[in-house]
Amino acid sequence: MPRAEFDAVLLDSTRLTIVSLLAGAEWAEWSWVREAAELSASALSKQIGTLERHGYVDVKKGYVGKRPRTWVALSTAGRTALEKHAAALQQIVDSSRRVTEQQSGTGQAESP
Repeated sequence: MPRAEFDAVLLDSTRLTIVSLLAGAEWAEWSWVREAAELSASALSKQIGTLERHGYVDVKKGYVGKRPRTWVALSTAGRTALEKHAAALQQIVDSSRRVTEQQSGTGQAESP
């Protein structure tokens, strides 16, 4: 079986959290993402900037009444990257289970 290939951008747990949150929304308001990811405004800004440079998110600015707002959405490239990254993680889990099952079948697995 080929080795799992992770997305280097999504190896950072904060960026992985952000794209995972965005996967469930069409557009998410900046403040919601900040609160859900438990980040400061500056930390979120830095991570969104990185994700935007890689084409993983789209950012839209506008107004609600007279108040400026920013919305973020997961791009098609970002969704694809997340799916591939999650598949690589799942591949490791599946491989570990197979090894454990093989070892327990041959009596090599030991209890703690």
